[in-house]
Amino acid sequence: MNVNQSAPPVPPFGQPQPVYPGYHQSNYGGQPGSTAPPTPYGAYNGPVPGFQQTPPQGVSRAPPSSGAPPASTAQAPCGQATYGQFGPGDIQNGPSSTVQMQRLPGSQPFGSPLAPVVSQSSVLQPYGPSLTSAEVTAQLAGMQISGAVAPAPPASGLGYGTPTSLASASGSFPNSGLYGSYPQGQAPPLSHAHGHPGVQPPQRSVPPQASSFIPPASGGPRMPSMTGPLLPGQGFGGLPVSQPNHVSSPPPQALPHGTQMTGPPGPPPPMHSPQQPGYQLQQNGSFGPARGPQPSYGSPYPGAPTFGSQPGPPQPLPPKRLDPDAIPSPIQVIEDDRNNRGSEPFVTGVRGQVPPLVTTNFLVKDQGNASPRYIRCTSYNIPCTSDMAKQAQVPLAAVIKPLARLPPEEASPYVVDHGESGPLRCNRCKAYMCPFMQFIEGGRRFQCCFCSCINDVPPQYFQHLDHTGKRVDAYDRPELSLGSYEFLATVDYCKNNKFPSSPAFIFMIDVSYNAIRTGLVRLLCEELKSLLDFLPREGRAEESAIRVGFVTYNKVLHFYNVKSSLAQPQMMVVSDVADMFVPLLDGFLVNVNESRAVITSLLDQIPEMFADTRETETVFAPVIQAGMEALKAAECAGKLFLFHTSLPIAEAPGKLKNRDDRKLINTDKEKTLFQPQTGAYQTLAKECVAQGCCVDLFLFPNQYVDVATLSVVPQLTGGSIYKYACFQVENDQERFLSDLRRDVQKIVGFDAVMRVRTSTGIRAVDFFGAFYMSNTTDVELAGLDGDKTVTVEFKHDDRLNEESGALLQCALLYTSCAGQRRLRIHNLALNCCTQLADLYRNCETDTLINYMAKFAYRGVLNSPVKTVRDTLITQCAQILACYRKNCASPSSAGQLILPECMKLLPVYLNCVLKSDVLQPGAEVTTDDRAYVRQLVTSMDVAETNIFFYPRLLPLTKSPIESTTEPPAVRASEERLSNGDIYLLENGLNLFLWVGASVQQGVVQSLFNVSSFSQISSGLSVLPVLDNPLSTKVRGLIDSLRAQRSRYMKLIVVKQEDKLEMLFKHFLVEDKSLSGGASYVDFLCHMHKEIRQLLS
Repeated sequence: MNVNQSAPPVPPFGQPQPVYPGYHQSNYGGQPGSTAPPTPYGAYNGPVPGFQQTPPQGVSRAPPSSGAPPASTAQAPCGQATYGQFGPGDIQNGPSSTVQMQRLPGSQPFGSPLAPVVSQSSVLQPYGPSLTSAEVTAQLAGMQISGAVAPAPPASGLGYGTPTSLASASGSFPNSGLYGSYPQGQAPPLSHAHGHPGVQPPQRSVPPQASSFIPPASGGPRMPSMTGPLLPGQGFGGLPVSQPNHVSSPPPQALPHGTQMTGPPGPPPPMHSPQQPGYQLQQNGSFGPARGPQPSYGSPYPGAPTFGSQPGPPQPLPPKRLDPDAIPSPIQVIEDDRNNRGSEPFVTGVRGQVPPLVTTNFLVKDQGNASPRYIRCTSYNIPCTSDMAKQAQVPLAAVIKPLARLPPEEASPYVVDHGESGPLRCNRCKAYMCPFMQFIEGGRRFQCCFCSCINDVPPQYFQHLDHTGKRVDAYDRPELSLGSYEFLATVDYCKNNKFPSSPAFIFMIDVSYNAIRTGLVRLLCEELKSLLDFLPREGRAEESAIRVGFVTYNKVLHFYNVKSSLAQPQMMVVSDVADMFVPLLDGFLVNVNESRAVITSLLDQIPEMFADTRETETVFAPVIQAGMEALKAAECAGKLFLFHTSLPIAEAPGKLKNRDDRKLINTDKEKTLFQPQTGAYQTLAKECVAQGCCVDLFLFPNQYVDVATLSVVPQLTGGSIYKYACFQVENDQERFLSDLRRDVQKIVGFDAVMRVRTSTGIRAVDFFGAFYMSNTTDVELAGLDGDKTVTVEFKHDDRLNEESGALLQCALLYTSCAGQRRLRIHNLALNCCTQLADLYRNCETDTLINYMAKFAYRGVLNSPVKTVRDTLITQCAQILACYRKNCASPSSAGQLILPECMKLLPVYLNCVLKSDVLQPGAEVTTDDRAYVRQLVTSMDVAETNIFFYPRLLPLTKSPIESTTEPPAVRASEERLSNGDIYLLENGLNLFLWVGASVQQGVVQSLFNVSSFSQISSGLSVLPVLDNPLSTKVRGLIDSLRAQRSRYMKLIVVKQEDKLEMLFKHFLVEDKSLSGGASYVDFLCHMHKEIRQLLS
């Protein structure tokens, strides 16, 4: 089914929808419970401190994941992670029982789940009060089991109740009081349209029966094995009837008739927190037989059991759990969209079309609206009124990537030259001519589509109209027929009314002790000799117009004269860093080809000149100041490439102190960690933007460097930051050089100004990204490349009209690499609606998450992180509750109903909430958090999609001869098989996980060693071997890297090795050690929040 197809309009409460009935919860009222540790969601937190339990007899086992991090956390090798050094104590997803639970097929008939007999409780998670057998009997007596069909819509799922009172296996657990939330691992029944593909239902002789529960008056627990007759619309073996705009899940399996619950009544059963319910249960946090104790993982809390024990006496059946295959799967949605929309080109001629997902490869045909590669919106159907928008709470935003690179099959925007008269614009609102302008009076005038002003058409632009009122030359003019195009700007659009000079690149190299010792300076100088041949050039130009200059620095600055007439470069030292000036003009910025011999000589000499330096202190602000002054003196825009290693503590403007303080995490002062130490850098950035001086910063820190402050200038000038912690040439050279080559070669627009105009009724009110704003409308960018986005939020200022829709026009004025002043225009028409159902049918979750992440990441600058997290959860709950209330058919409050287009909103939002910025693990440094915050701020939709929900690819499942990428699996430990090898990527990191039981032939083919134990952990390069598997895996790694804007360094992770903690951090559907909820648990929490809003 196509998630993005517009469904036929459904009147509110119009027709029955398949839903999950009966997710009834006992203590929703939020009665006071006993004290529990503070948690993000109150209910499904880690273990309550103070549980005492005797460890079972038998083999000892590493602790489960849900406890605190182990005491002895060995550090991962320095520089191992791409943006952080996570220690092994990071993420342990936890062990599982030896019993295998059957995976539930997608087209499974209805009934209660088959619960396995478990040998040992994992982590104790008591929820709800303990019940006596008398209470259970009373509740069962009060429960109505409906034999007759209720007039509710057809049910497509099970009612999940609170746990029944079952005996515990190993002693007494203290009653922990009421949590007022879902039991661990239970979730609301979801409504969604696809089952799990490719799984056949087991053959059964007795037709299963569906349960249709009405909750007992007391709201207490129920026994899971009660059954009733099938409801209408429900088949024995088929998928539930589904309807657009709303999803319905395959239900769990039924207990056969006569299944008895064993064990005397007692306290509530222990919940298995370390593993996700419904997956195949796994031993030892992984697979196969129980392993022995693992070294160096301390116990998470005193008295914690060890796992891997011999099975004890038979256990009581656990309560019903939600099958993870029954909740919306990102993998399935992505796969469906690829199958449905990947083959046809996306033609942009129709207003308000929702494009294919960013994960789908598709071609775009521009027929009047900008390609989704340039603009993506959170919704393509905007509410007509602000009241409706407030009710829905869906943010109205566009993620704009004005200079996005296009695939080779798509043409770059046409350049239109109107000569000295310049581009035609509306006299009132200054919007540029576009396909939506209406020509009238035989073509002599046009009405502006943005402000309705009537304008005269200049004589040189006049053309007759055809019988439809269109100009006869419409298809000959890009600005009248295409969504994206460029105008050559006239001198009026230039600074000081004169055309710009060609831009310059200045390379500014830290030559302090740290930079020399690591080999960085020598590596960089060697690379620059060849890289200068690949500076960006315009179109088919023979050589680049960009000039280059060189500066080295530690506590003082060294400028180099590399004029072509010199035999040797000349060095000039500026030691007065408090009053920075440029000591030479002629000979500092030169043409590469003219001065090649002198430049090569300089790059050979720099590593030798500073080889014996003992200077460890550096300056930073004066270096940027110097680069900016040099560009100002040369009267051109340009870019500074800074290569910097340490906290700038030398006496100079912009001097910083080490203020790293982990004790501030989770306090009201945590926001100061993200704020710059001093205002000096903001002032400097403002001057840089005025000069068109963009800064790209390459950091090579061995310790804290205050990324939050150093990143201010790159952030406000539209630049980029790259960070290589604990840089070592042998490990990190490929990553650094690849990033540097790409950064130097990419097309950049300099000295840019962007403005977004809208038609009457909405206006742009907020902007997110790497830029500076001196007023409320103009986004100023000293530099803008093809990877950067600007996210714009819109609000209503008047009522919109369904017939005319809403229009956006993004105009970017910039200087090209050749020094040409241009205007790039992108236009997009959206629909407007008076029905909320139309809004929810035309949303795009990936863009919504991109906006919400940027909104939250900016929020941490001014608010406590907990407040930011709560705001996101509340907004998500309001969006889904509004849909439930206004667009879904009436049904029991125990059902969770999600709009078809937003069924992945909870899983993706949970990934944002668990990210390092909003919920850091103990091993995430302050610099890592500031770095990631900065990166996400200007990411496009495809980058945030893969960053928050990484891709996990099994490598040995698909045939070796297959050239396509293997199908991805969900990012959860339960999906890993110890006989397989997996690649995981998130745009910054790339892991190759090797299971302990991988066949010896596979190990030999990939690693050229004879057994699993001989693979060296942390390996970052696969040997080049001449066999099909090695060729395929290396080819796949290369193709993944080519899709991303930054080089992903490979890390080989062996199962049960210390690096596995780092790998598991990216399995985002699981619970995280830093307290982040699993997907199932978060879904339960969202359902509870929605119910509270609806009640």
